[in-house]
Amino acid sequence: MGNCIQVKEYNFGDIIVCLCIQEDGQAGFSLYPAVKRDMTGIIERQRYHQDNCVQVRVEGDDYPNGFSNGHTYRNGQTSKELVYQEDYMEETESGQELHVVLASSAIRAEHIVQYRCGENFLQVSTAVTNTTDRDLALEMLSSFSIGGIFPSERYEDIGSVKVCRLRSKWSNEGRLEKIPLEDLQLEPSWSGYGAASERFGQTGSLPVRRFFPIAGVEDEAAGVAWGAKLSVPSSWQMEFYRREQELCFSGGLADLDFGHWKKLLRPGERFESPKAYLTVCTGGFEEVCRRLVSSEKKPDRWKETQLPVIFNEFCTTWGMPSEKNIKDILAKIKGKGMDYFVIDAGWYADEVKGWEMSMGDWKINPSLFPGGFKKCTEMIRDAGMRPGIWFEIETVGQDAQAFENTDLLLKRNGHVITVGCRRFWDMRNPEAIAYLAEHVIDFLRKYSFSYLKIDYNDSIGVGCDGAESPGEGLRQAVLASREFIRRIREELPDLVIENCSSGGHRLETSMMSICDFLSFSDAHEVKEIPVIAANLHRVLQPSKSEIWAVLRKTDDARRLYYSMCNTFLGVQCLSGDIHELSPEQWNIVEDGIAFYKRVSGVIRDGETYLKQENGKSYRHLTGWQSVMRVGDEGAQILVVSHNFCEPAADIVWKLPGEYEVAEVFGEEMNWSVSGNILSGMLIGEFAASAVLLERKDGSLVQD
Repeated sequence: MGNCIQVKEYNFGDIIVCLCIQEDGQAGFSLYPAVKRDMTGIIERQRYHQDNCVQVRVEGDDYPNGFSNGHTYRNGQTSKELVYQEDYMEETESGQELHVVLASSAIRAEHIVQYRCGENFLQVSTAVTNTTDRDLALEMLSSFSIGGIFPSERYEDIGSVKVCRLRSKWSNEGRLEKIPLEDLQLEPSWSGYGAASERFGQTGSLPVRRFFPIAGVEDEAAGVAWGAKLSVPSSWQMEFYRREQELCFSGGLADLDFGHWKKLLRPGERFESPKAYLTVCTGGFEEVCRRLVSSEKKPDRWKETQLPVIFNEFCTTWGMPSEKNIKDILAKIKGKGMDYFVIDAGWYADEVKGWEMSMGDWKINPSLFPGGFKKCTEMIRDAGMRPGIWFEIETVGQDAQAFENTDLLLKRNGHVITVGCRRFWDMRNPEAIAYLAEHVIDFLRKYSFSYLKIDYNDSIGVGCDGAESPGEGLRQAVLASREFIRRIREELPDLVIENCSSGGHRLETSMMSICDFLSFSDAHEVKEIPVIAANLHRVLQPSKSEIWAVLRKTDDARRLYYSMCNTFLGVQCLSGDIHELSPEQWNIVEDGIAFYKRVSGVIRDGETYLKQENGKSYRHLTGWQSVMRVGDEGAQILVVSHNFCEPAADIVWKLPGEYEVAEVFGEEMNWSVSGNILSGMLIGEFAASAVLLERKDGSLVQD
């Protein structure tokens, strides 16, 4: 290994990109905040070797040493053989694009860095081309690889550098963890020989399972944080790696070891990795998340109007919607400010076996809907709402006739993939797509549905047949699913599409970008809803995050306030015993709907600041939580606070100027504003309150 002999700097907004060209020809890639140009170690870093900015493995390569074989493919043969050729900048319509070109005797690699003016993040990817006259098989390819993090020993700062990532499981999405490097044994050894690797991610077609594809490093002592987010709907991995002084952070498709992925490249063929989004900043990992969330496109559909109120009947009928009970529900909610009425699972239910295993044939149950859907959708429109419908497009249940149509279903090792009661359409198969176009797209068009909820309730697993590896088969199959959703969008451009996957299992960028709304979780009516909803502000725009408030006839005022306040953390979705609520209960719900509509602009256009003091257990919450959402240009601020199992919670926020209380919803808190300090006390267990603040003219302060 050689030391760095040349540093090239590129400025992209408030981010500095450093290319460190090594004596051995490798090119390191590091990021620093522009305001920290002189941060400790930026000169000293040149004494250390940096890993190549492209990490790739080709079948047949020698494996990396340092006791790392089996744990990582980083710094293997091809990664070391790649030599810097050139870098060049291109001007684009919206910004700039940096290309870093490396080459070995077998491949040409191009690291592409895109920047759009005014943004505080970068979009990156890696493209490789087979330059030989023979076939090559990729077994690993990074989308990004950042070096130069924590480049020197700072013994006085031990414990101050933390790996940050968001864990996830069903109905418990987005749990933040911060782990010191030392706890992960990400320290260099006494000789610098043994390599330390923390590789994590997920395998299968549920991209948010175990972890969200977002992570970072927070250097508390230096006041700098790095972060990355992958845009990949299939198996993925991220890795923190350290062998010498510097910490490296990389990510991309799950490799052969981790995700059974291998990709064949013919001579001259090019393959580009999934996109990743990178940033670096002062302010810690929370600021990293705010920046990366800003890369998520806000829904244009609601840009100039209020966010809608959605009613979904699932937690009212529990999978047994019918013409009769929909008519009864509509009689109760007509005129109460709801915009969409979504008919959820069960409209196709088998007469004897029920609804949970009948998806795939998509035939309306005539005993539930004797007038067909035409009559039902007309009732919904007559009540002043737009009709919506639930599909689980990509799967087939065991009670459906399509379950036996094995020629069109995904297989692994020649056997149909069966997970519980589900099988999976091969979305790469034209016959399967033709079937779904008829049973889904034509169906939506026939009944003029305005809203489509797409669910997806299990994982294909590590992969499927039909490609050179199970992981590549999975990648192709999931991308084909995305293309079908794109087709729905193209053929029915006015249709509102909700992305659901047992709640939040598909909350990643490539899936979120093609949908209007996202089901935040399957936590329909549990008390941890506000914690999960707030967690998701770190990964997606709340203007897309659909939050459930399941209202029960047994709910007292405190519980109703709690449930309604939850929905101010995203898009309001109501369900439950709507037709059995008392007039007093309805008064609270209607006030909550009116408050939500007043603050929907802040939900849509704001920026989130979060205080969570809710203990370790989500099922047994303690403490409290408060979310401050600062609206566009600071004109309005929404603060949503929840007290859990505590007698009282003191809520205090420093505001970016002088504000006054405009409206309050929920438990009485005696909110007060003194100068630029908002304070209030939330009394009682599982109590909630929301306050809307409006800025006094000319009072905005820029910190």
